[in-house]
Parts: sequence; structure tokens; C-alpha cells
Amino acid sequence: MSTATKPNHIGRKISRIRELRDMKQEALAQALGLSQQTVSAIENSETIEDEKLTEIAKALGVSVEAIKNFTEENMINYFNTFYDNSCNGANGMFNASHCTFNPLDKVIELFERMLQAEKERNEYLEKLLKEK
Repeated sequence: MSTATKPNHIGRKISRIRELRDMKQEALAQALGLSQQTVSAIENSETIEDEKLTEIAKALGVSVEAIKNFTEENMINYFNTFYDNSCNGANGMFNASHCTFNPLDKVIELFERMLQAEKERNEYLEKLLKEK
């Protein structure tokens, strides 16, 4: 069995990140002002010019480094961080993925707003009953 390392195929990395972002080739093509066939050719390219890579990274919402350093293992680590209460992401894969709030605080805030709305509704209904 061969244990040769796979080449650093940037096109495949772009394709995989696009798929993980739930984006179709057509959507990426539109964001880049290219045809779907051109995006397909890019995803089949082993290397890509830095300027084009920067445009693609911006369209995908990730950094150039995230594309260059992308591995399936990094993605597994990234998603595993959600289970260990870590909000740091995996090696800075996605710049916009850092948690800026505690989800439990948001649930409590929503519950309190719903409770306040219910109290106001009850007060209004009581007022209507008193007027009759």
C-alpha cells in the first residue's frame, strides 16, 4: 500500500469549502462574475494565482489561509469545538465563526421578552373585562 502524500490541490480545497458552505458552483460563479464552467475549471486546478485565490476566499467568506491550510481533519476539529464549549474555531479556519455571546443568555433574553409580552396581553384583557 502506498503512503505517498497527496499534492496540495487548491482547487479541491475550494470545492470542498464551497460544499461545506452549502454553495453551488453557480452561486460562486455569480459572486465572482464568472461562468459556472470557469469555476469548475478552477476547482479542477492544482494551483491558482494569488489574486484569484483572494477573490475566491472573499466570495466564500473565508481567509486565503483557510483555503491553503484546509484539511478534512481541520474541519472535524473545527466542528468538534462546538461540543467542548470552545468558541475559538479550528486554527482560525473561519474568521467570522468566533462566538460573541452565550447562547443560553439569548434564550433567557427571549424568554423574558415573551413573558413580558404575555403580561402585557393579560393586563390588556383584564382591562377589557373591567370595562364590560
